[in-house]
Amino acid sequence: MKSAPPAVFLLGPTASGKSAVALSLAERFPVEIVSVDSAQVYRGMDIGTAKPDRATQSRVPHHLIDLIDPVESYSAARFAREARSAMAGITARGRIPLLAGGTMLYVKALTEGLSALPDARPELRRELEARAATEGWPALHAELARRDPATAARLEPGDSQRIQRALEVCIASGVPMSSLLARQAVDIGHRVLMVSLEPSDRSILHERIATRFRRMLEEGLVEELRGLRGRFELAATMPSMRAVGYRQAWELLDGAIDAPALEARGIAATRQLAKRQLTWLRSMGAVERFDCLREDLAQAVAARVERFVSEPDQSSP
Repeated sequence: MKSAPPAVFLLGPTASGKSAVALSLAERFPVEIVSVDSAQVYRGMDIGTAKPDRATQSRVPHHLIDLIDPVESYSAARFAREARSAMAGITARGRIPLLAGGTMLYVKALTEGLSALPDARPELRRELEARAATEGWPALHAELARRDPATAARLEPGDSQRIQRALEVCIASGVPMSSLLARQAVDIGHRVLMVSLEPSDRSILHERIATRFRRMLEEGLVEELRGLRGRFELAATMPSMRAVGYRQAWELLDGAIDAPALEARGIAATRQLAKRQLTWLRSMGAVERFDCLREDLAQAVAARVERFVSEPDQSSP
């Protein structure tokens, strides 16, 4: 039996240092990076997604970045297809796929598969939005907790987009979304090392998040969004514009909030994103966890990758 080629997943919450570790690994191993980020697929959304710059992309090959315009939609199922294709190409070139990012649903789609979910129901969505306008999203979150406790447990009461979709699935199918997304075995054709960068002190991660978001504002996040709104027929409800940072910048450009509120809301929303990412990660098995705050993080991860790539394939006879 032919040995399965190696692939490394480098996961973690926002601001955990994934990009720096990935680039450090690229200096030691023949890797190509596959982005696992639902916002980096959009062209022109560079600052708010912490997208690697052109110099970095020319130095280390990156995949699944700048695929579509912000007016388009991208799905976890499409990611799984395109990630498998990218991994196959990387392996054919004698290199190692390094999948780095924090969109955990994409990881699940690739490694476990996704059960078919009901298509969007515009009328049902409008009904849920109307209810939220009068009752509030926390009330709909409470309803979701009754219908689908497992999904509600990983969502914040104000996470309108995900609460809406989960309720839509429950009502349309009569089955909790968590049941439809039940774990499946998927052979991706590689033996996998899953590495997760997680903080031993969440308050320090929060400080990093605040610093990172302020830097994005200084680098021109609002101006970037203003330019995108001038180039495309965008709407606040589009998936691209619901990305953390862009959603708050949109409110500023619409005059709904001022600059201090933008900063505060952007930092708070990023913290909530990190919390959701950590909830996903801690529910995953077969993940090797590293404290993202340790000073020798890159070296420690590299040492583990070194052992992994040199290990024989245990599936071989």
